[in-house]
Amino acid sequence: MLDVYFKECLFFTGNRFSRIITKMAEDEFKVSGLSPTSAFLLMAVYEKDGISQKELGQILHLQPSTVTRAIEKLTASGLLYNRNEGRLSLIYATDKGKALEVSIHECWNNLRSRYNTILGEEGDQLSLQLYQVSDQLEKIE
Repeated sequence: MLDVYFKECLFFTGNRFSRIITKMAEDEFKVSGLSPTSAFLLMAVYEKDGISQKELGQILHLQPSTVTRAIEKLTASGLLYNRNEGRLSLIYATDKGKALEVSIHECWNNLRSRYNTILGEEGDQLSLQLYQVSDQLEKIE
């Protein structure tokens, strides 16, 4: 009976899924020397060099304090720098940070390939569905 409760519980199943996919992502991004979150943050900066911390938080769906800590860590590693323009703090990739772009994209592609090998074409569809469901649940809070 307990098995049925857990299988039908979105909280339990979501956390189980999160642990599994996080482990896969950590394995794939290990070669870049970055955590998946740090790598995704850098990907957002590659897309828009001079991005604000607020925009990063919105894109990555992270709390401001989490974004600040990640930026501080990447800045200390020499991968990012920030420039203040009035109250706005804009984030830029350093040359050292830009040098990781190919490696980060390879890690990201390897992660997608890894789970798509297991899930087939359903992997991308599942990702889109989870994103939509997350949006719905986020609006309720």
